[in-house]
Amino acid sequence: MKKVILLFITLFSLTYLKAQDFTDALRFANDEINGTARFRAMGGAFGALGGDMSAININPASSVVFSQSEASFSLDYISVNNETNYYNEVRSTSENSFNLSQGGGVFVYASNNPNTKWNKFSLGVAYDRTGNFNDSWTALGFNPSTSIAEYFRGFAEGLPLSDISILQGENLSEAYAEIGSLFGFGNQQALLGYEGFLIDPVSDTDDNTSYINNIVGGNYSQNYGLNSTGNSGKMAFNAAAEYNNVLQLGVNLNVHFLNYERNTIMNELNFNAASVVDTAIFENFLRTTASGVSFQLGSIFKVTKEFRAGLTYQSPTWYNVSDETSQSLTYRFNGASSLRPLNPRVVNVYPEYQLRTPGKITGSLAYVFGERGLLSFDYSRKDFSETTFRPTNDPFFAFQNEQMSSLFGVSNSYRIGGEYRYKELSFRGGYRIEGSPFDDKTLAGDLKAYSLGLGYSVGNITFDIAFSQSKRERTEFLYSNAPTFNETANLDTRLTDIVFTLAIGI
Repeated sequence: MKKVILLFITLFSLTYLKAQDFTDALRFANDEINGTARFRAMGGAFGALGGDMSAININPASSVVFSQSEASFSLDYISVNNETNYYNEVRSTSENSFNLSQGGGVFVYASNNPNTKWNKFSLGVAYDRTGNFNDSWTALGFNPSTSIAEYFRGFAEGLPLSDISILQGENLSEAYAEIGSLFGFGNQQALLGYEGFLIDPVSDTDDNTSYINNIVGGNYSQNYGLNSTGNSGKMAFNAAAEYNNVLQLGVNLNVHFLNYERNTIMNELNFNAASVVDTAIFENFLRTTASGVSFQLGSIFKVTKEFRAGLTYQSPTWYNVSDETSQSLTYRFNGASSLRPLNPRVVNVYPEYQLRTPGKITGSLAYVFGERGLLSFDYSRKDFSETTFRPTNDPFFAFQNEQMSSLFGVSNSYRIGGEYRYKELSFRGGYRIEGSPFDDKTLAGDLKAYSLGLGYSVGNITFDIAFSQSKRERTEFLYSNAPTFNETANLDTRLTDIVFTLAIGI
């Protein structure tokens, strides 16, 4: 087995840490509750309703609305379909997966004290998946002007040749690890470009700081593929109480986790006689793990017997994050018969850092038509520009925070849902709009989704099924942390979700 070198970058090198950027921060800041089938069927509009396990993760007061103790579990099937446009070439891809989207239970206790108006209490534990990262898309087209060589030249420009090349007596793995520990991510990229003959110095001296591309002429055939897996979730430890049969109050202490793996491959081919290299294959792998904490405060007030109002505050989430990366470059000289691999076989293990995602406020209204059904509406406001990498005094983190403050904005979300009951059957529907996290919606538009569902109750057991579909247009950077290679692909993403829930009254 070939030896893998682990590269540990100390805390003193945080200035050079570039495993993360605003796209990674956005992955943490999005916290879409997937939830039970009933929750999904009604568009997630449960802030003033309660009585559903996933509603607890929206409004902590929801647990005390249950008339009896209950447990539920949900499985879902997710299909992610991407239509990608890259230089007017359109490709379609899909990714399918089965997941445990929700699970938990709540215990409800009626007060036996006739001298108190606190008439009911509840304790619960509720898990909900908040993000599904199983995704796949391909950008394939002819780039008329910009080669992948520009990615490496952008990092190399301004750096001394001696800081991006293999020194006498070193091999590639040793040089890559040493350069990473001393200078960081950018110098490692320049090293790969130089040693892979994609770029050359203007003058072949150690103090040279200017570089040229060895792939020239334009009309580059580029095939970029992204595959990612993983998920994020939230475990809420809940307590709630009801006062005088009209006011419910609750609190959640939340534990968050995230696991994410992404592999990208850029395969570029050119037929230009002036190019030193005619083929370049650039592969990158990222693994991110994180854990975090947050809290929620919620209330539901029965204005009348039928009309209810809810208000919830969700605090920022404070994450501790760890990243690992690895990469390789394969190239072929123009006209040669074989490819040449340039693989450092080094795993960059970065020091743990912190990320604070923004809080959220949700206001809710609901009208209950006795035993016949209900209508509900939720509005949420979340300011993504408050997302912050820490420590804030690190120059690179300070730059990323400034960039997020400029790019991100306030996201307003609207959810509406309804339910009609006929004997043991419940018919449900919902619609929601999740506002773009970007200030001008250039990189991502609003998410729009509709949902339908059916429930069947027999005794203390309920079976629910829901179908939902959402759509969003977005623009993806092929390499979001590149100084000069700023190529993007336009994606139309359609996500289809089918959820099955079994709920049991205890």
